Amino acid sequence: MEMDPVLAALNQTVLISGPGPFLVPGSMGKDGLCHCVVHLANDLIPLKKLEQLQSTAQELMDKYDQELLRVSAGEAPIYNLLCLQLERPQELVTWLMAKGGLSESVTHILGISFPQVANASLILKLLADSDQHDLCALRQEVDSLKDQLRECEREKEEVASGHSGPPLPPGSCDHGGLQKVSRPFVVQLNWRGFAHKAGTWGRDSAPSPDSSLYWVAPMTTDSRYFDYYQMYKSYDDLVLMKNYEKRSFGYGDGSGNTVYKNFMYFNYYGTRDIAKLNLSSNTLVLRRPLPSATYNNRFSYVGVPWKDLDFAGDEKGLWVLYATEESKGNLLVSRLNTSTLEVEKTWQTNQYKPAMSGAFMACGVLYALRPRSTHQEEIFYNRRNLSPRGSTLN
Repeated sequence: MEMDPVLAALNQTVLISGPGPFLVPGSMGKDGLCHCVVHLANDLIPLKKLEQLQSTAQELMDKYDQELLRVSAGEAPIYNLLCLQLERPQELVTWLMAKGGLSESVTHILGISFPQVANASLILKLLADSDQHDLCALRQEVDSLKDQLRECEREKEEVASGHSGPPLPPGSCDHGGLQKVSRPFVVQLNWRGFAHKAGTWGRDSAPSPDSSLYWVAPMTTDSRYFDYYQMYKSYDDLVLMKNYEKRSFGYGDGSGNTVYKNFMYFNYYGTRDIAKLNLSSNTLVLRRPLPSATYNNRFSYVGVPWKDLDFAGDEKGLWVLYATEESKGNLLVSRLNTSTLEVEKTWQTNQYKPAMSGAFMACGVLYALRPRSTHQEEIFYNRRNLSPRGSTLN
């Protein structure tokens, strides 16, 4: 049966519904069916994905705002989770833009959405890195404080085991001698800069519960001459570098100076003289030569130049450690009269001063140091009550 031409023409035309009506021409096949090829617009599928993208982006932006509020309130952030959730929208936007063939409106929306998603992802990564860095720093600080606490507890136990009874008052020597030396730690950086590598600092060495004076005296860059010092009213002021007085006097030689009863004692520049400086007025009140003492770096400590006269104060008085030509460089210990700077008594040791890296006094006992490496020293010798013979330590 032959099909009516008008009907055949109608059967060859297909109406496509969508954003607008489209007429698609077709042809009649041998089987009597209409065959046609439909080319769908590129915007149809991306529009659905774009709606999904906009929904996902809005959801993530809401989470982002909530997270910022949680961070400002001190709650734990979930930056990494949000970053992972942002990866899929970024991939989707990238795929849509690379596909091409999009309408102008869709391209415009994607051009706005892509920088926003990328910017949000970058901000979250920066926040995550910053938060992780702060957390690591906080953990390190907590670990450091725990170590210091354990160290204090150990020292407290050791002190308690070495001395029974009530705490000893300042100036007492009933503790039985030196028990332990703590590890070094940084108290304050040199205020004159890293070029000034040498100097001396400490507390007034005369035992007094009423005085908490601390002082710092950096040396010049040649590690010989010191012309400035600063005084602090307390240890906290020293650490925080506040409430200090800066003084200039300009005639100190070497780093052997010390402070005893508010007076600074040091080697006068280029001589064997002992100098006494009043810290209250910053004036030189007394100067006297130390008999037979060598100077100008003749017998200084190993690795510590210009420390020919090394002063020390303790519970038993004011001392000076030095060497002479007569002693052949072996260390001498003299107790000084603080009023006249005259030598009251001298003890000789069998320790060659240039082989030592330093020495100090505690309760009238001499302790000598020597280097074990470029980063380590040891207390190897002492003379208790300055007896004729000393003893070795480890």
